[in-house]
Amino acid sequence: MEKKDLRSLTIEEMTELAESMGQKTFRGKQLFEWIHKKQVENLEEISNLPKAFLEPLQENYMVSGVTLVKKQMSKAGDTAKYLFSLADGNLIESVWMKYHHGNSVCISSQVGCRMGCTFCASTLTGLTRSLTAGEMLSQIYEIQKETGERVSNVIVMGMGEPLDNYDNLIRFVKLLSHPQGIQISQRSITVSTCGLVDRIRDLMKEKLQITLAISLHAPNDEIRQKTMPIAKKYSIEEIFSVCREYVDYTGRRVTFEYGVNDGKAHALELARRCKGLNCHINLIPLNEVKERKCHRSKEENIRDFKLVLEENRINVTIRREMGSDIDAACGQLRNQFMNRPTSE
Repeated sequence: MEKKDLRSLTIEEMTELAESMGQKTFRGKQLFEWIHKKQVENLEEISNLPKAFLEPLQENYMVSGVTLVKKQMSKAGDTAKYLFSLADGNLIESVWMKYHHGNSVCISSQVGCRMGCTFCASTLTGLTRSLTAGEMLSQIYEIQKETGERVSNVIVMGMGEPLDNYDNLIRFVKLLSHPQGIQISQRSITVSTCGLVDRIRDLMKEKLQITLAISLHAPNDEIRQKTMPIAKKYSIEEIFSVCREYVDYTGRRVTFEYGVNDGKAHALELARRCKGLNCHINLIPLNEVKERKCHRSKEENIRDFKLVLEENRINVTIRREMGSDIDAACGQLRNQFMNRPTSE
C-alpha cells in the first residue's frame, strides 16, 4: 500500500488523524509544527510524540521531500537554480533570487507542462504529472535549508501551469501561509497562469490574498493564438472579463506578464484593453529557448513599449532579469534531464 503524504495534510486533517488514532487533539497540532515549522523529513526525528502515535504513523504515512541533484549559481551571485529529484525519480527545477527586500523562490507546480506555449521550455516534453502540495512546499523548505536564509516571497511560475493543478495549489497556498507553519503571507505569494478562465473564476471565490499574474504576451487573439494554444479555448475578451470580475470580487490588483509582440501598435491596443482595470503590466524580456523560434526583444523596443503604456496611464515595470546565464530566467526552466539517471 502506498504511503500517504503528511506534508500535504492540513492542520485540521492532522488533528482528525490524531483523534482517529486515540490521541488528544493537540497531538495533531504538534505533528503539524514538526512537519512544517521544524520541517522534519523523518518521523523518527520527532521527540515529543508518543510511540503509540508515531509507530502506526510510520507504517502508513511519509513526509514528502525533494533531493538536490544539482545547483547552479549565477555569476552575479544573486540567483541559483536547483534541480530536484522527487521520490519517484521525476525531476523539477526551482529558482532562488536574492533581492534587497528579501529572498524570492520560483517553484514548479508540475513535472513538465501541457499548455504548449512556444516561448517556454517547460512545455517541450509535455506533462508527466502534477505535484502534491507537499512536493511544492518541499522546494521552499529545501532551499531555505540549503541557503540558511528565510524565503519571504514565493512565485508559482516554474515548470507547469498552476491552475492545471488546482486542488493541490490551493492546499499549498493555505499550508504555506498557515501561522503554525513558516507563515509566508499570502500577499507575498504570486500565482502565474496562461489564462484558464474557469479556474480563475474558481480561484477568486477562494478569497485568498495572493497576487494573480496572467501570462498574456499579446494584445489580441489572432497574435496570441500563434504562441499560446490556450488562446484557442479562451479568448482575450474572456480573460479581461474574468480579470475584471476577479478585481471586483477580491479587491486585488491583477498583473499581466508581457514579453513578446512589442510594437507600438501592440502597446496601444494593450493600453486600450487595460483602461479602467486595476492592473499592472510586467514587461518580461523574452529569454532564448534554443528549441523555439522566438527571439528576444531589443532593449529599445521594450523601453518604447513601456513609454506608450505610461503615456496611457497604465502601471508598468520592466522586470529585472536574473539568472539568464544559468538558464534560470523566465521561460527557461525545463525538465532537461528527463529520462536520464540522476547520477549524471
